[in-house]
Amino acid sequence: MKRKQTTGSILFKIFMYFTLIFTVVVSVYPILWVIFSSFKSNAAILSSPFSLPDTFNFNAYASVLNQYSFGLYGWNSLLISTLSTLLALTFFSMSAYVFAKFRFPFKGLIYVLFTITLLVPGHTKTQPIFSLIMNLNLYDTKTGLGLVYLSGGIAMSLFVLRATFMAVPMELNEAAEIDGAGFLRTFAQINLPLAKNGLATAGILMFLGNWNEYYFAALLTSSPGNRTLPVALGFFNQAFSYDYTRMFAALTLVILPGIIIYMFAQNQVQASIASTGIKG
Repeated sequence: MKRKQTTGSILFKIFMYFTLIFTVVVSVYPILWVIFSSFKSNAAILSSPFSLPDTFNFNAYASVLNQYSFGLYGWNSLLISTLSTLLALTFFSMSAYVFAKFRFPFKGLIYVLFTITLLVPGHTKTQPIFSLIMNLNLYDTKTGLGLVYLSGGIAMSLFVLRATFMAVPMELNEAAEIDGAGFLRTFAQINLPLAKNGLATAGILMFLGNWNEYYFAALLTSSPGNRTLPVALGFFNQAFSYDYTRMFAALTLVILPGIIIYMFAQNQVQASIASTGIKG
């Protein structure tokens, strides 16, 4: 009986590792293939698509950055994504703190109304968002697109940050109140430092969502001066339909920043998600 359990556990471990390896390969290989293909010539991609590049040629990156205003599009994406994320963290962290630490009428209902928007497809909000941006005369502006991104992260931010603030002991707030600390001081000096994992998670998820967002960026902008990377990439896919080297170089420039950011902040993200699952 003991031998059967040992054999079963070995088979289970083999199956588990096989599943993990298969998942990693399926997830990572397409990204690596795009990156390595950006250093190969068109002929090499077509003749041996799965081989490694013979040399690392950066001509495709230089062409994309210099000839197609890719730097401008990257700056637009960075500016809009960063500012909207920072403003969202400022406002939504206060809201989540209030939901976590205070009692007020209809608290549960209001929280549900905010977070239930996670279940609403973004395309269903197209008409009211477009009408609002047009009425505010913010069409084809970075400000209008930034406001859309700012509002789009409220549900996810509240969900993550509320659970993070709930994990902070209420005794710390009570001690601060006894010492004469007000709302802002208690929030900024006691709760915020203890909620850094949740802030990092919400910030990274919002930034990456804004960085990769295409639909509203294409809908609410028209001039090249306000175009973001995902929208520009759509034009590149048409322009480079037969120039795979430059197309893969453009793809690499779009996806690589998000991968690098997540690599440096993965510990905070994992810790916050684990806390959310336990405390939320």
